[in-house]
Amino acid sequence: MSDKKPLVILTGPTAAGKTALSIRLAKEIGGEIISADSMQVYKHMDIGSAKITQEEMEGVEHYLIDVLEPSEDFHVVKFQTLAKEAMERIYAKGKIPIIAGGTGFYIQSVLYDIDFTQTQEDMDLRLQLEHFARTNGNEALFERLREIDPKSCEILHANNIKRVIRAIEFYEKTGRRISEHNEEQHEKASPYSFVYFVLTQDRAKLYEKIDARVDSMLEKGLVEEVRNLKSMGCTKEQVSMQGLGYKEILAYLSGEYTLEEAVYYIKRDTRHFAKRQLTWFRREKDVVWLSREDFEQEGQDALILQHMLQTLTDKGVISNGMREAETKTARRW
Repeated sequence: MSDKKPLVILTGPTAAGKTALSIRLAKEIGGEIISADSMQVYKHMDIGSAKITQEEMEGVEHYLIDVLEPSEDFHVVKFQTLAKEAMERIYAKGKIPIIAGGTGFYIQSVLYDIDFTQTQEDMDLRLQLEHFARTNGNEALFERLREIDPKSCEILHANNIKRVIRAIEFYEKTGRRISEHNEEQHEKASPYSFVYFVLTQDRAKLYEKIDARVDSMLEKGLVEEVRNLKSMGCTKEQVSMQGLGYKEILAYLSGEYTLEEAVYYIKRDTRHFAKRQLTWFRREKDVVWLSREDFEQEGQDALILQHMLQTLTDKGVISNGMREAETKTARRW
């Protein structure tokens, strides 16, 4: 076993099935889960974020779920701070933190303890850039970033205004591309003994699951959820309301789209988001890919879990004694 503290990452594109697998893994290794999701952190935003329920948690402690109001900003620096605090609480219990979710930059910030001291906000510049986006459109701002840092544009979406502005801010303040800074930080050795699992699936099947998930969200009351948020004073300018599903339904409620158009855009943009997630994960080092197609359909998650336990043992993140969990898992699933 390594002298470094253990850490498990379970990530992958949206709708790949991370949530259920993370619960099973936590039960097997004595883990607790830190959500690396940019939307589940918000209260009152349950349906559109596919937020895990108390029943689905099955008694496993979760962190960074329902901790902010929709009016509050959430960004990578805040995530890093809250996640590291949660990890210390988990370690103090003698348990293993499992960071589960699909926001790759959030995960990277903790895994490699990225230093954000060079990226403090410049409010004057930020306001200028926000005004530019409102006046000229998100795509025009995105093109400004492409001129100075095309690599960042490969993993960001033009509508992710907050991160586009942060990337431009960084360049204006330091003269360096934020993509280069992040790569340098990424080359640091992790202070943890970790395994970085990426759960994925055939693209066509993944896209089918995304479309089905969106349909399910509508059936569960996504429109009403966004209507309630709007009545609370939430607006499209807020970080929380820029999330997939929320900004489109908000536009529908404001008369910008028909409901059919809003649903089309949610499905399309969620598929594009999944594609960008996979692009990000392919660039990460020391990743263990878990493709569902590599495991039999019958008892698939049980087989994936056994493979994860074997990998964690081989890499010294958990002890050999925990391998007995495989036998229990095979019997129970």
